[in-house]
Amino acid sequence: MKKLDDFRLRIGQQEYIPIVVGGMGVDISTLSLAHAITQLGGIAHISDALLPATVDRRFGTGFVKGKVQKYRDNVKNSDKSIVKFDLGELAEATRIYISAAMEAKKGMGAIFVNCMEKLTMNSPVETLKIRLESAMDAGIDGITLSAGLHLGTLPLIQNHRRFFDVKIGIVVSSLRALKLFLKKTSRIGRLPDYVVVEGPLAGGHLGFGALDWNKYDLLLIVKEIFGFLAGENLKIPVIPAGGIFSGSDGVRFLEMGCSAVQVATRFTITRESGLPDDIKQEYLKAKEEDIVVNTISPTGYPMRMLKKSPAINSGIKPNCEAYGYLLDRWGHCSYIDAYNLVSEAKRESEKLSVEEKMCICSHMRNFNVWTCGHTAYRLQETAYRSEDGNWELPSAEHVFKDYQFSSNNEVHPPLAESTSSKKRIA
Repeated sequence: MKKLDDFRLRIGQQEYIPIVVGGMGVDISTLSLAHAITQLGGIAHISDALLPATVDRRFGTGFVKGKVQKYRDNVKNSDKSIVKFDLGELAEATRIYISAAMEAKKGMGAIFVNCMEKLTMNSPVETLKIRLESAMDAGIDGITLSAGLHLGTLPLIQNHRRFFDVKIGIVVSSLRALKLFLKKTSRIGRLPDYVVVEGPLAGGHLGFGALDWNKYDLLLIVKEIFGFLAGENLKIPVIPAGGIFSGSDGVRFLEMGCSAVQVATRFTITRESGLPDDIKQEYLKAKEEDIVVNTISPTGYPMRMLKKSPAINSGIKPNCEAYGYLLDRWGHCSYIDAYNLVSEAKRESEKLSVEEKMCICSHMRNFNVWTCGHTAYRLQETAYRSEDGNWELPSAEHVFKDYQFSSNNEVHPPLAESTSSKKRIA
């Protein structure tokens, strides 16, 4: 039987192992995870979500503290229109992080950055332009545009010296979204270098309706996109994502003409993942009924996560002066409305609980949103359990190679340290 290693992904003049590790924010896709993947010849994503906060954590800078000090007098004000990001500091934080990623990169793989359009940051156009151009300045190999149609994104950076050098891809969940993007980009003579087709079983934010996501099928969406590309004589690599748990799952897509697969959920529990180890254990404990799709994200997109996520029903105060990544161009966020509504109706003795929305910035920064793909309940197949009840965490190298070399629908956990003290959880 064929394995993923029997195929190669070609983007431009570069060739890679056809395994792309998706971007997991905030700070779950660490630099060490990215470096492990590139050393093996794959493509790794890092995320630019809340990047100033991540740089503070990893490099000891003070971007968040400085922003809080600047706007501390506005904390009790529901009007956040004055809370702006310093564009120079945003550029600096991006360059620090991306430069660190690129300078330490080894191997024949590539590092791409996942860039969400929905991070509107109270100045959607200006901040998006800074994020993208700063990443290119710092030498990023590629940019994957996600969480939005990105119809105006490429014109923002078309005058950058690396516009035709850096690899640029788009995440879509429908043929319609791809058509809209291609129509816009064709006007400036820059087609995407690849298309990630994200299906309904993916983790985190979904490009489907909250009530009908389960009516869609990744395979059918991919086939529809292939038909369109063939009709237009466009040779753009297609990379499916969402629910691809084994190498054999990936092979089925590559045999139908896909160029690679994008995977992420199995990497959440690796040693290199930025999730705290106790949360990785929660992922490994999860059953299928513990995984939910809800609408509590202020982005407006449905979101898949573990239902034990501390962010669910939390009533923390909005923290826009520190973060504010979901503030629209008028300084508005739907969590502020939900929080105020509940706060005004709450009795003094009651604990504040906001059910409709969550303060996604604070909770993502503190690892309280346990996003995962639908197949997270199968993570138990990928690890051994100790006598103390904890699971042994695999390395990113092991997970990558299991995708690369496995066949016959098999998933292999790493060898137990001691077969007498560990057992596989079936």
